[in-house]
Amino acid sequence: MKNRSTIALLLSVVAIVMLICVCATDKDSSDSKKHVRQQLPPIFSPAIPDTMSFAGESVPLDIYYVREGLDRELIVNTFGHTNTLLYFKRAHRFFPIIEPILKKNGIPADFKYLCVIESGLTNATSPAKAQGFWQFMKTTGQRFGLEINDEIDMRNHLEASTEAACKYLKLLKNTLGSWTAAAAAYNCGEGGLSKNMDKQSIDSYYDTRLNSETTRYVYRILAVKQIMQHPQDYGFFVRPCDLYPTIPTRTITMSGQNIDIYQFAKNNGTTYKMFRELNPWITTEKLINKANKSYSVKIPADAGTNLSKIRTERDKGTDYITKM
Repeated sequence: MKNRSTIALLLSVVAIVMLICVCATDKDSSDSKKHVRQQLPPIFSPAIPDTMSFAGESVPLDIYYVREGLDRELIVNTFGHTNTLLYFKRAHRFFPIIEPILKKNGIPADFKYLCVIESGLTNATSPAKAQGFWQFMKTTGQRFGLEINDEIDMRNHLEASTEAACKYLKLLKNTLGSWTAAAAAYNCGEGGLSKNMDKQSIDSYYDTRLNSETTRYVYRILAVKQIMQHPQDYGFFVRPCDLYPTIPTRTITMSGQNIDIYQFAKNNGTTYKMFRELNPWITTEKLINKANKSYSVKIPADAGTNLSKIRTERDKGTDYITKM
């Protein structure tokens, strides 16, 4: 009897000890989780502006699906910050080239943000084989005057492709009646948008049911515009000295047939790599040039490619930019 009492007492003590250990473990686990939570950065919903416009046309943010469409793209571009940060860096180099061409052709400046979402300001190639900053398909590019063949692809010529985009956007605006519809049709084609509008008896892009990509398209432009015009509101603190400078160039003429690009670059004081960087529209190592055309090509200016020489005062600023 005495032995049984002793065993019971020992078991009770063991149970109490085990209970204390479990509680302590739970407390440690809870404290650990609490500690982890405290280390995580805060996440805020990106601010949606009270009013907004695109190319001078009001965005109806009082409609719930318009507001939510913009909200989605603000979230994507705010927290997908790797690409958005690169947009800022490249825009510093390329917007000064794109903006004057848009202005000269009477195209609203907001369309530079269409170029951003199309290609990220690179000579990208899409799965559908669209090409360049403005992502022209081959037939569309040729329709608007771009030379595209086995040796030359002017879709990769920034100035020429921007001129072609202006022609296309003017046509879309004249056909569809608004710049917003023109932007949407740049994605799906004038026929696709007008057909859906007619079928649905709608005259507004925002009220037209479209495929997922075109439904998001204008909101993507709006989101990039909002973030690049109000960067600090969305957590982007960038300085001119962080951005990519414009590369100073001079223009020379390239003419004749069977031109060895390696030798041409060397003869003109530059490298093959740099020549292709500045003239990505030449797609071959040897230009046969059967039509015996003359082309204007870019080579580095006297400053060369050294950052200490090519950075201007504009590129050296250390104050955070407030708009782009």
